[in-house]
Amino acid sequence: MTGTGRTGGRGRPRRRDFLAMAGLGGAAVLLSGCGVGSAAPRGALRAAFGQPVTDLDPYNAATAVDEASLIVKRLVFDTLVRREGEELAPGLATDWRREGDTRWVFTLRRGVRFHDGSEVTAGDVVACLKHTQQVASAQTPLWATVTGVQAPDDHTVVFTTDGPLGSLPVNLTLLFIVPARLVADPEQKRSPVGSGPFRVTDFTPSTSVELARFDDYWGGRAELPAVSMPYIAETSTAITALRNGDVDLLWPVPPDQLPEVTGVSGVTVETVPSWTYYFNWFNCSRKPFDNPDVRRALCQAVNVPQIVEALFGRGGKQMRAPIPETVAGFAAQQPWSYDPDGARRLLEQAGLGRGFSTSMMWFDATGPLSRELAQALISAWADIGVTVEPQSIEKAMWLERLNTLDWDMNLQTNTVTTGDAAFTIGRLYTSEANRLGYANKELDAVLARAAGAPEGAERDALYGDACGTIWSDAVGLFPVTLVTGYGRAKELTGFTPAPNNQPDLAVVGRR
Repeated sequence: MTGTGRTGGRGRPRRRDFLAMAGLGGAAVLLSGCGVGSAAPRGALRAAFGQPVTDLDPYNAATAVDEASLIVKRLVFDTLVRREGEELAPGLATDWRREGDTRWVFTLRRGVRFHDGSEVTAGDVVACLKHTQQVASAQTPLWATVTGVQAPDDHTVVFTTDGPLGSLPVNLTLLFIVPARLVADPEQKRSPVGSGPFRVTDFTPSTSVELARFDDYWGGRAELPAVSMPYIAETSTAITALRNGDVDLLWPVPPDQLPEVTGVSGVTVETVPSWTYYFNWFNCSRKPFDNPDVRRALCQAVNVPQIVEALFGRGGKQMRAPIPETVAGFAAQQPWSYDPDGARRLLEQAGLGRGFSTSMMWFDATGPLSRELAQALISAWADIGVTVEPQSIEKAMWLERLNTLDWDMNLQTNTVTTGDAAFTIGRLYTSEANRLGYANKELDAVLARAAGAPEGAERDALYGDACGTIWSDAVGLFPVTLVTGYGRAKELTGFTPAPNNQPDLAVVGRR
């Protein structure tokens, strides 16, 4: 992109100049605000995440892997296996073993109680797995090869698969356990029952979640008596709340606004390379995106390095694969060269020499600078004759349209929650998953082999091959991996920034 505006130190446009060139000027995006944790009990941890929580049912199809919901679910529910840093650790299961290629045996912890006082048993685990297999959701591919689950006694669960499934333990970090009788109870959306360190006391969708400490938690009482999670739609309001002490923890802080909380009395800022990244999917089942050359043209039309530098600076890094480089299974690809003339030639070869009209949907709270990124992409595509209708919509509607493939292009962030390529590459890009209208039988075969391979060089190589196929087929444009900024009150103790945006709030205390 060229222009006559003032530039920063290395000849690159400064952010405000870049936004002006992209048609955004200096105006802030106006979002509706909300109250800031006024109902929080004394001593509560007041934590504000940048996306609204719309549902708490662990098996709701629309929110099965929704980032905001997962933060709360990890406080309310338990899983058999959990992640501690880069390692898998016991949760409800004290140990597990693989017997042959198709059988896994898990031993459950004894004496664990749900919030309603009932005991957690292997029968609950069986019911939860069977129910989640019945609900078509973004998690469905994770469980497709699990052909059976039995409870030979109250504290043993046996999983059977139709072939090797080395990723089963990491997949189980997403199977939240509830009482068997409640797996299909609609009340789980609002007042769920789990066995986690906190229980839900109040929930208003897209507004706030109030949690109280569960004193009988098997892992020991949480440090603080309660967690209050207000959703503050306007980032400037959230930052003011942090600066004023109305919230204790805020994340992610957009990279361009980190200076506003850096050096503030009583506030500590921490950043961590995250597993969160932006992508723009093309609906490969809709014309003209069923043509790979059209998709490649749109990739070539975008000056990704300039956009990443101008918008995100140190808060982002240009992607070289469809997953972040810190995720297991990453393999670097050759970035798309910025070549608008080449993009026009590809469109002409596809019979679209005069360009075409399409649309892009997103919701503003998907991540930092989402509207600015959307406008930058739309501006780049306009230069090659592609007119894009911007569709910034409310999150619940966005989820519904996403899951029904009711869109042309979809811009969003995604977090590799488990830190493993199986969660993203293996879950989203199979023909059966049909998440973006893309089907490739050769890729399906590679992913099936990767799912059954044990951790190691062979498995990494298979996911590396998959990265290459997805990248070269241009099923989406993958511009930037985010660096997550956390702003927190200095008096908090025990807090550790999480690359998956889901920090463990149960261990957070206060001086």
